[in-house]
Amino acid sequence: MPNRIFQSVVLQMKEGTDRAVGVIDAEGAVIACSDLSLMGERWPGSVETVNAAESLVTWEGKTFKALARWGAQLEYASFVAGDDATARSLCAVASVALSGAKQNYEEKHDKGTFVKNIISDNILLGDIYVRAKELHFDCDVYRSVFLIRQSEPVDPSMIDAIQAMFPDKQADFVLSVSETDVAVIRQVSEGTEGKKLDKLARQIQEDLEANQAIRVVVGIGTVVSNIRDLARSYKEAQLAIEVGKVFETEQTVINYENLGIGRLIYQLPTTLCEMFLQEVFKKNPIDALDQETLFTINKFFENNLNVSETARKLFVHRNTLVYRLEKIKKLTGLDLREFDDAITFKVAIMVKKYLVSRGIEG
Repeated sequence: MPNRIFQSVVLQMKEGTDRAVGVIDAEGAVIACSDLSLMGERWPGSVETVNAAESLVTWEGKTFKALARWGAQLEYASFVAGDDATARSLCAVASVALSGAKQNYEEKHDKGTFVKNIISDNILLGDIYVRAKELHFDCDVYRSVFLIRQSEPVDPSMIDAIQAMFPDKQADFVLSVSETDVAVIRQVSEGTEGKKLDKLARQIQEDLEANQAIRVVVGIGTVVSNIRDLARSYKEAQLAIEVGKVFETEQTVINYENLGIGRLIYQLPTTLCEMFLQEVFKKNPIDALDQETLFTINKFFENNLNVSETARKLFVHRNTLVYRLEKIKKLTGLDLREFDDAITFKVAIMVKKYLVSRGIEG
């Protein structure tokens, strides 16, 4: 960010006070100041002090306050000469004014803010290309959106850790989009397959868990070739996480392309789902099946309806499994050895999970 933006603000403040007002950067260098004699001085000790503070802090006769930031480390901080009540009040006011100037500048000139506005649908389609031209932003490259969600509010250290994984800030963007979500807009090559995206998402998840002790879930949107479609990829990544919570509860990486029928069920009206279950289970409700029976059914599906292989995995005799399948047929009217009935039952189980997730015991 050009220092002249900060310098313009502090020079305006000079008219209302005889105190020196200024800004330091992440290295402790004075990059803007109403007292021009301080320009260029370096106060590295102040950076550590400001980073350790939650709000206003004093250091060597000056009062400091970090400007609004989304990472754990200091970007910029305002300062005012003095450590009295007047200095604290002036520093707080200066911080608000300088943060506002910084935000306004970024909205006009920062590519990350531009991308964030696109995925959040905060910019008109017609304005996208105008702003892209102003920012010299390449519209026609392949990109995918990774949405990283933590159950607790995002720790700033997590954002810094993710940023370290994607150091090229001109090609990749790491954006804090909510209290729990961080979006990574990743530039990829043409023809990038889902497996490669899954691998990268797994690396993100494993790195955060191993090095930051942070448990996250990663949703992956489809690869898009034009900037206007980034919002769609972002929404797909969101949907991947939401659908995954219902149907892939053990998965920490969920690709939108792999959601299958779960994606369809998730978007159905709950009343339609309830009607479907009532029609499928005319004899007895699905709740009539105990946990052991449901476990047997899941194993049968996992082994592609192969009776012999399923019996081997369950460590039971083949005839025992056949008996269990006959019992299920009597209870539900569905013979899971028949492909059509098996499909119907599989969908019914997923519909049941969806209704439970919505607080409906259908």
